[in-house]
Amino acid sequence: MLSYTLRRLLLLIPMGIGIVVVTFGLMLLVPGDPAAVLLGQEASAEAVASLRRSLGLDNPWYVQLWDYFTGLLRGDMGVSIFQNQAVSAIIWSRLGATIELAVAALVVATVIGVALGVLAAMRQGSWIDTGAMLFAQLGVSMPVYWLGLLLMLFFAVQLGWLPSIGRGAPLTEAFADLFRGNVATLQHALTYLLLPALALAANSAAVISRLVRASMLEVLREDFVRTARAKGLRPPRVVWRHALRNALLPVLSVVGVRFGTLLGGAVLTETIFAWPGLGQLTIAAISQRDLPLIQGLVLTFALLFALVNLVVDLLYAVVDPRIRLD
Repeated sequence: MLSYTLRRLLLLIPMGIGIVVVTFGLMLLVPGDPAAVLLGQEASAEAVASLRRSLGLDNPWYVQLWDYFTGLLRGDMGVSIFQNQAVSAIIWSRLGATIELAVAALVVATVIGVALGVLAAMRQGSWIDTGAMLFAQLGVSMPVYWLGLLLMLFFAVQLGWLPSIGRGAPLTEAFADLFRGNVATLQHALTYLLLPALALAANSAAVISRLVRASMLEVLREDFVRTARAKGLRPPRVVWRHALRNALLPVLSVVGVRFGTLLGGAVLTETIFAWPGLGQLTIAAISQRDLPLIQGLVLTFALLFALVNLVVDLLYAVVDPRIRLD
């Protein structure tokens, strides 16, 4: 297991270099001059040229790439053109909110998707199966921004049960208060988190439920499941102890991909619910043509996606020992 983990960690080095190069190349293709956008349309050509020199935009692309790469090795992502702050500091201040939302949505999607998939497989052809697959169809078809607006309209505007926009206390602080005996902070944080997490999780829950149903139906026909039933084991034990464990192997592979989807969907979700994370920051950076900030955000999203897939690969190796022997 240790050698497998080390091999996967070493693969992150060329992957990280490739992400940096691709991200930098994409930023070169973005139309518009950041210096001209920053100074406005009334700025003179001399002022724009002076600002380009101060920002290093007049250097050849390979010089800019080298400067950016060496800066990353020092932990420097550059300085935001419009906010005049270090890009790393801006991203760090918003990173916790996005991770909190994405992880909460992933947990909700996994719980709902696995539960519906198992129920649909155990009641194949019944109204439960039909209802679960109808939910899956709606979850796949409905855009996250439309579902977010519907949830906001129903639970926040019509019923008034949950707040529509904003963020409560970070969950780390809320759980710290919980251990000190204060439950109100966690309740307040969850009321703000519930609607955006549900809106973001619906699509992934639908995909996971379909996958779990198909995988469970295949596993339930295997010989070892029939043997477990023939030994007289109770149906819940057969399902949860034997069938589900093997049926969840393909789901682990999908979880990493779905996390990347959740990060992409967070851009829209955070904008709708005014969630102060990286998604809302990305929209602002794109509208302002803030290239250093856009570059840092794209790199951050890509690295998060790579790290989550690394964790999923390691979990897959733990669940299925055959992976470590390949």
